[in-house]
Amino acid sequence: MFSPAANPDVFDAMPDDQLMLAYAGGDTSAFDALYARHESALLRFVRRLLGMRLAAEADEVFQETWMRIVAARDSFSPRGAAWRIWAFTIAHNLAMDRLRASGREVAFYAHDEDGDGLEAAQLFSRGLLRDGASIGDAVHPSAEELAFWRAAGRRLLACLDELPDDQRAAFLLHHEDGFTVEAMAAALDISFETVRSRLRYGLKKLRGCMERYLSVLGQRRLSNELDA
Repeated sequence: MFSPAANPDVFDAMPDDQLMLAYAGGDTSAFDALYARHESALLRFVRRLLGMRLAAEADEVFQETWMRIVAARDSFSPRGAAWRIWAFTIAHNLAMDRLRASGREVAFYAHDEDGDGLEAAQLFSRGLLRDGASIGDAVHPSAEELAFWRAAGRRLLACLDELPDDQRAAFLLHHEDGFTVEAMAAALDISFETVRSRLRYGLKKLRGCMERYLSVLGQRRLSNELDA
């Protein structure tokens, strides 16, 4: 539906809020810049929130998100919420509506929509490890290390599919898309403690699901300390 054009240099340094206001004022190139800047992250969020069971609906929810953004251009106000939080909240609400309407049942899927799992592995290392290694630590990772992180990333995506929808959404918004607990509470109109509870229980379940990989990383850290 949307096909971003080449962005003028003037838009590169403009904050999202200003781009949205410029678009509301009639500058369609500002919308192209917003779309190009956030297309990948929004689509990835929708896909991971819907999971494999509703994977066929991800593109439709993604397009509907942008349609809502376009329709609301005249009412957007940066005083309410930053554009990115506002946009991701629209995507979150649309995806959650689909999940509720589908009667989604939890199931295990060893999937990897990114092809090699390395992008998901970055999410794995940020979200599940309080400290320790990540794929980004090695300048030239070995074939064995790459294979390990690909498998870890694929496993994480499968573990995410097993989480309750609200816990999966909280994990993705916080650990992948950088939402603070305060921002999530305000955007989703729930209490601070409810958000913290969803994150806490979601992380606990993910760590249990990822136990084998966390154990291997713990052994690697110990080995590195002994070798040092």
